[in-house]
Amino acid sequence: MKFVKYESIEAFGADSLDILMENEVQNNLIISFIKNERNHDTSNWFFATIKDELDDVVLTIACTPPYNLVMYETDNKPNDVAVNFLSDTLKDINYSLPGVLAEQGLAQRFAEKHVGTTGYHRHLSMFIMRLDKVNDIPKAPGFYRTLRDDDLFYVPYWECSFEEECQLVTTGIQERLNVVNARLGKDTHLIWEDGHPVSQAVNTRNTENGGGIAGVYTPPHYRGKGYATSLVAELSKMLLERGSKFCFLFADAENPTSCGIYRKIGYYDLCVFDEIKFT
Repeated sequence: MKFVKYESIEAFGADSLDILMENEVQNNLIISFIKNERNHDTSNWFFATIKDELDDVVLTIACTPPYNLVMYETDNKPNDVAVNFLSDTLKDINYSLPGVLAEQGLAQRFAEKHVGTTGYHRHLSMFIMRLDKVNDIPKAPGFYRTLRDDDLFYVPYWECSFEEECQLVTTGIQERLNVVNARLGKDTHLIWEDGHPVSQAVNTRNTENGGGIAGVYTPPHYRGKGYATSLVAELSKMLLERGSKFCFLFADAENPTSCGIYRKIGYYDLCVFDEIKFT
């Protein structure tokens, strides 16, 4: 086995992108790192692969601190030799990481090797879902529109609440304001209105053939009226009409309400990702 650390995202992509594209939706995170690096400071990003004796990539690794290590086993073929070699190498180079995010089996095997069975806990389990065609569903009262300047007065607070509810890394109001402000005029952030704003959904992290959806949030007192269902359906239609061959999103595997909403629209489960935190 050979550990290869890349000094540039271009070099990493040259070795790994074709492999990642074989399971494009599953690997949307790493693919988005390769495709969208110009929008970020990448000075502390970490990209590596494990290659076998034939110089073929068997394990792909990416980390964008302070977030978790993201991994993919080529063709989803379990390779404990590569996983163990990666863990040993990261320890040898003193590379510290808060946890791992990967297909459920891979995440757990790496965690057990890296920190032992008592050194981690599962933080989240998420379905990665894909949609190829939007189902016909009843429409909620109201309509959708794109983000406007006056939405900046409340959307950052919605997104902070979304982060807290989903147990994500929290970023704070000012950073969320900066992120939301950057979406103005790009037709990537939709708001559902029913007399006033009641729900949101965001197109983000697109891949070569797919349109990603995230940030789906409805304040608690507006839930149960179908707003998010209608909004995600409309955003999915929009992405398909713009040329995406499919849409995809992450859904909390332990939240039957949100998973049920997405399945009603036409999304189906591809795999389960575990986010594991090291203690």
